[in-house]
Amino acid sequence: MALKIRLARAGSKKRPYYHIVVADVRAPRDGRFIEQLGAWNPMLAKDAERVTLNEERIKHWLEHGAQPTDRVLRFLDAAGLAKRPARANPQKGEPGKKAQERLAAARQAEEEAKAAAAEASASEAAPAEEATS
Repeated sequence: MALKIRLARAGSKKRPYYHIVVADVRAPRDGRFIEQLGAWNPMLAKDAERVTLNEERIKHWLEHGAQPTDRVLRFLDAAGLAKRPARANPQKGEPGKKAQERLAAARQAEEEAKAAAAEASASEAAPAEEATS
């Protein structure tokens, strides 16, 4: 039986509250679970006690092969119970395909405008030189 340490949503509409539970991976998110290991209240201020963990039971379930989800692993890393590997996604911050096309078009238009301005200034300077000679 594959086990996950994950969040189960509680609370009312637009007022989330999550229980940290260990459950079979096949069980529904808010359905059957084996044991409740803590809670997370994202509505509290960041400097308040948002996350409560039963560290002893979490260690027990980690030893028995339970895999934490990404969000729960963040909590466990902050508490010093598990190590969360650093992730690197250099393409995440790049604009999408259409936005890149728009940027390329804007750059091309800007270069054409600069070239036209340079030609205009060159044509203005040339007759002035001829008039003075």
